[in-house]
Amino acid sequence: MNFENFYIANPDFPNRYISPEKLFSYLQTNLNDYIHEIGRSFLDKPIYKLSVGTGKINILAWSQMHGNESNATHAMLDLLKTFDNAPDLKEELFSKISLDFIFMLNPDGSEKWTRLNASEIDLNRDFHNEASTEIKFLKNLAASKKYDYALNLHEQRTIFTTDGIHPATLSFLAPSENVERTITENRKKCMAVIAYVFNHLKELIPNQIGRYSDEFYPTSTGDNFIKLGMPTILFEGGHFADDYSRKETRKYYTIALYYALEAISELNSDTKDWETYQEIPENQETHYDIVYRNVKLNTEHECILDIAVQYREVFEDGKDEISFVPFVAEAGDVKEKKGWLEIDCTGKRYVSDTKYPKLDTEVNFKIED
Repeated sequence: MNFENFYIANPDFPNRYISPEKLFSYLQTNLNDYIHEIGRSFLDKPIYKLSVGTGKINILAWSQMHGNESNATHAMLDLLKTFDNAPDLKEELFSKISLDFIFMLNPDGSEKWTRLNASEIDLNRDFHNEASTEIKFLKNLAASKKYDYALNLHEQRTIFTTDGIHPATLSFLAPSENVERTITENRKKCMAVIAYVFNHLKELIPNQIGRYSDEFYPTSTGDNFIKLGMPTILFEGGHFADDYSRKETRKYYTIALYYALEAISELNSDTKDWETYQEIPENQETHYDIVYRNVKLNTEHECILDIAVQYREVFEDGKDEISFVPFVAEAGDVKEKKGWLEIDCTGKRYVSDTKYPKLDTEVNFKIED
């Protein structure tokens, strides 16, 4: 069975940006019997938990811990929409598992499309300090019953590839429990689930599935949950060629989420084939969004260099979608990196008010024939 054949994108959420108010309204209208408010954000927005399933295997998952990472919210909405047209799949899966899914843990950051919450705290580095309102709700829920697995759902930047050529469209991690990165039994449980997902998706998006670094982060959520005994699997949605709106990433993220849940339902804490996890290539930081090659500046002495540009994702109030604003990331010899778009400027003119491109500023130059 190929879940891709069943996949349906939820038409109510066509954009990468998801308005919290639109999400709340949708949940209340369509899933009111399954949702429960677990708390309020710093700016008093509701944080909802969806509970579905009657199985004995308990799973906790959460989306948009970082407000500018919407793919996991989309994935859950798409998964539920897909199940509307595949009731047998839904019944089979949720007879084995019980899923508690927190939609948009950071609604304040999600509204402004920022990584941090409204009090400028990274929820994923606030496990011990508990300086944020929102992390307390996640930790309280995690402690409310015995969860057999957790899914920590994120997105990563366009800079990552699996091999220096192909984008890391999806990356996964069985987090470390200590600095030594010991492969513990709980890590093996995570690795087994990731291996199952990898085996089902590697033909759909060949060379586009990576393994996130397993460096131990002492303040991060996933590392601490697994350290406390709850197997926790990290998802990272990344770049897909020519798809900055991440519609293709969203699709494969949804398919991966389904197979992760199916794997958990079948493995039931077994570690079968966990070694396959080691075959997944580790992410490499190799790319910029654009690299202008061989740019001849308007200087008195001849100066030819490369200019690397990275998009910043910006949300403006009143808009339905984010914008991509190009910023200068590097200038000089950029031969160690590649661009998803490479522009050879040999024989062309560099047109700008300044002689040199200034780092970390919005692109203000043009390349003309």
